[in-house]
Amino acid sequence: MIERLETLTSGGLPGAAELRTWTEDVRALYEDVAWHLDDDQVEHFPNYFIDECTYQVVSRENFAQGLPQATIYCDGIAMVRDRVTALRQTQVYVPRSWRHFISGVRVMAVRDGQLHVSANFLITEAMSDQDPTLFLVGQYLGILVRVDGQLKFRQHLAVYDNHHVRRSLIVPV
Repeated sequence: MIERLETLTSGGLPGAAELRTWTEDVRALYEDVAWHLDDDQVEHFPNYFIDECTYQVVSRENFAQGLPQATIYCDGIAMVRDRVTALRQTQVYVPRSWRHFISGVRVMAVRDGQLHVSANFLITEAMSDQDPTLFLVGQYLGILVRVDGQLKFRQHLAVYDNHHVRRSLIVPV
Protein backbone atom coordinates (compact mmCIF):
# COMPACT_ATOMS: atom_id res chain seq x y z
CA MET A 1 0.00 0.00 0.00
CA ILE A 2 1.27 3.47 -0.86
CA GLU A 3 1.37 5.79 2.12
CA ARG A 4 1.03 9.51 1.62
CA LEU A 5 3.38 11.60 3.71
CA GLU A 6 2.31 14.35 6.09
CA THR A 7 4.30 17.52 6.65
CA LEU A 8 5.77 18.05 10.10
CA THR A 9 3.58 20.20 12.30
CA SER A 10 4.99 22.91 14.52
CA GLY A 11 4.16 20.81 17.60
CA GLY A 12 6.17 17.83 16.35
CA LEU A 13 9.25 19.56 15.04
CA PRO A 14 12.58 18.28 16.29
CA GLY A 15 15.31 20.79 17.05
CA ALA A 16 16.83 22.55 14.04
CA ALA A 17 20.21 20.88 14.56
CA GLU A 18 18.65 17.42 14.79
CA LEU A 19 16.52 18.01 11.71
CA ARG A 20 19.58 19.25 9.80
CA THR A 21 21.56 16.13 10.80
CA TRP A 22 18.72 13.84 9.72
CA THR A 23 18.41 15.66 6.39
CA GLU A 24 22.16 15.37 5.78
CA ASP A 25 22.00 11.63 6.57
CA VAL A 26 19.09 11.18 4.14
CA ARG A 27 20.91 13.16 1.44
CA ALA A 28 24.02 11.00 1.93
CA LEU A 29 21.91 7.84 1.58
CA TYR A 30 20.31 8.99 -1.68
CA GLU A 31 23.66 10.09 -3.08
CA ASP A 32 25.29 6.79 -2.14
CA VAL A 33 22.52 4.80 -3.83
CA ALA A 34 22.76 7.02 -6.93
CA TRP A 35 26.54 6.65 -7.10
CA HIS A 36 26.29 2.85 -7.09
CA LEU A 37 23.57 2.84 -9.76
CA ASP A 38 25.42 5.37 -11.94
CA ASP A 39 28.61 3.30 -11.61
CA ASP A 40 26.74 0.13 -12.70
CA GLN A 41 27.13 -1.44 -9.26
CA VAL A 42 23.48 -2.45 -9.00
CA GLU A 43 24.42 -5.40 -6.78
CA HIS A 44 24.71 -2.92 -3.88
CA PHE A 45 21.09 -1.76 -4.26
CA PRO A 46 19.50 -4.41 -1.95
CA ASN A 47 21.92 -3.45 0.85
CA TYR A 48 19.94 -0.22 1.35
CA PHE A 49 16.72 -2.03 2.33
CA ILE A 50 15.44 -3.87 5.36
CA ASP A 51 13.95 -7.35 4.85
CA GLU A 52 10.32 -6.18 5.17
CA CYS A 53 10.45 -3.46 2.52
CA THR A 54 8.59 -2.04 -0.44
CA TYR A 55 10.27 -0.65 -3.55
CA GLN A 56 8.16 0.79 -6.37
CA VAL A 57 8.61 2.88 -9.46
CA VAL A 58 5.16 4.29 -10.16
CA SER A 59 3.63 6.98 -12.35
CA ARG A 60 2.43 10.20 -10.69
CA GLU A 61 -1.08 9.50 -12.04
CA ASN A 62 -1.31 6.03 -10.47
CA PHE A 63 0.20 7.29 -7.20
CA ALA A 64 -2.24 10.22 -6.99
CA GLN A 65 -5.21 7.90 -7.54
CA GLY A 66 -3.90 5.26 -5.11
CA LEU A 67 -3.77 2.66 -7.90
CA PRO A 68 -1.61 -0.41 -7.25
CA GLN A 69 -0.05 -0.65 -10.75
CA ALA A 70 3.68 0.13 -10.70
CA THR A 71 6.31 -0.09 -13.45
CA ILE A 72 8.59 -1.84 -10.96
CA TYR A 73 7.07 -3.47 -7.89
CA CYS A 74 9.08 -5.24 -5.20
CA ASP A 75 7.48 -6.38 -1.96
CA GLY A 76 10.25 -7.58 0.35
CA ILE A 77 14.01 -7.85 0.07
CA ALA A 78 13.80 -11.13 -1.89
CA MET A 79 12.04 -9.34 -4.76
CA VAL A 80 14.61 -6.50 -4.69
CA ARG A 81 17.44 -9.07 -4.89
CA ASP A 82 15.61 -10.95 -7.64
CA ARG A 83 15.42 -7.72 -9.65
CA VAL A 84 19.22 -7.46 -9.54
CA THR A 85 19.69 -11.16 -10.38
CA ALA A 86 17.33 -10.88 -13.35
CA LEU A 87 19.14 -7.78 -14.57
CA ARG A 88 22.55 -9.45 -14.46
CA GLN A 89 21.68 -12.97 -15.55
CA THR A 90 18.68 -12.91 -17.87
CA GLN A 91 18.15 -9.51 -19.46
CA VAL A 92 19.81 -8.42 -22.67
CA TYR A 93 19.93 -4.70 -23.42
CA VAL A 94 22.00 -2.11 -25.22
CA PRO A 95 24.79 -0.74 -22.99
CA ARG A 96 23.87 2.58 -21.45
CA SER A 97 24.78 4.83 -18.59
CA TRP A 98 22.65 6.78 -16.17
CA ARG A 99 23.23 9.88 -14.10
CA HIS A 100 21.05 10.68 -11.09
CA PHE A 101 20.55 14.28 -9.96
CA ILE A 102 18.89 14.58 -6.57
CA SER A 103 17.66 17.77 -4.92
CA GLY A 104 15.13 19.07 -2.41
CA VAL A 105 15.86 16.41 0.19
CA ARG A 106 13.49 16.86 3.13
CA VAL A 107 12.48 15.06 6.28
CA MET A 108 8.70 15.37 6.14
CA ALA A 109 7.76 13.60 9.37
CA VAL A 110 9.15 11.47 12.15
CA ARG A 111 6.82 8.78 13.45
CA ASP A 112 7.64 5.83 15.68
CA GLY A 113 11.37 6.27 15.06
CA GLN A 114 10.90 6.26 11.28
CA LEU A 115 11.85 9.14 9.01
CA HIS A 116 9.32 9.96 6.30
CA VAL A 117 11.30 11.70 3.58
CA SER A 118 11.05 13.13 0.08
CA ALA A 119 13.50 14.26 -2.59
CA ASN A 120 13.35 15.27 -6.24
CA PHE A 121 15.14 13.23 -8.86
CA LEU A 122 16.15 13.66 -12.48
CA ILE A 123 17.80 10.77 -14.32
CA THR A 124 19.55 11.06 -17.68
CA GLU A 125 20.32 8.11 -19.92
CA ALA A 126 23.04 7.81 -22.53
CA MET A 127 23.00 4.92 -24.95
CA SER A 128 26.35 3.80 -26.31
CA ASP A 129 25.75 5.50 -29.67
CA GLN A 130 23.53 8.48 -28.71
CA ASP A 131 23.66 11.71 -26.78
CA PRO A 132 22.18 11.71 -23.27
CA THR A 133 18.45 12.23 -22.91
CA LEU A 134 16.13 12.92 -20.03
CA PHE A 135 15.00 9.50 -18.83
CA LEU A 136 12.89 10.05 -15.71
CA VAL A 137 12.00 12.97 -13.48
CA GLY A 138 9.99 12.81 -10.31
CA GLN A 139 9.98 12.51 -6.56
CA TYR A 140 11.33 9.93 -4.16
CA LEU A 141 9.08 9.20 -1.19
CA GLY A 142 10.57 7.07 1.52
CA ILE A 143 10.22 5.67 4.98
CA LEU A 144 13.63 5.12 6.55
CA VAL A 145 14.73 3.28 9.67
CA ARG A 146 18.10 3.04 11.38
CA VAL A 147 19.71 -0.40 11.46
CA ASP A 148 23.06 -0.61 13.24
CA GLY A 149 23.42 3.15 12.88
CA GLN A 150 22.72 3.18 9.11
CA LEU A 151 19.59 4.47 7.40
CA LYS A 152 17.76 1.85 5.34
CA PHE A 153 14.57 1.90 3.31
CA ARG A 154 11.41 0.38 4.69
CA GLN A 155 9.61 2.01 1.76
CA HIS A 156 11.26 3.52 -1.31
CA LEU A 157 8.94 4.94 -3.96
CA ALA A 158 10.13 6.62 -7.14
CA VAL A 159 7.06 8.51 -8.35
CA TYR A 160 7.81 9.69 -11.89
CA ASP A 161 6.23 12.65 -13.66
CA ASN A 162 6.89 11.43 -17.20
CA HIS A 163 3.88 10.88 -19.41
CA HIS A 164 5.48 7.58 -20.39
CA VAL A 165 8.82 5.79 -20.08
CA ARG A 166 10.54 5.90 -23.49
CA ARG A 167 12.65 2.78 -23.12
CA SER A 168 12.52 -0.24 -20.90
CA LEU A 169 12.99 0.47 -17.25
CA ILE A 170 15.56 -2.21 -16.53
CA VAL A 171 17.67 -0.79 -13.70
CA PRO A 172 16.40 0.38 -10.32
CA VAL A 173 16.05 4.14 -10.06
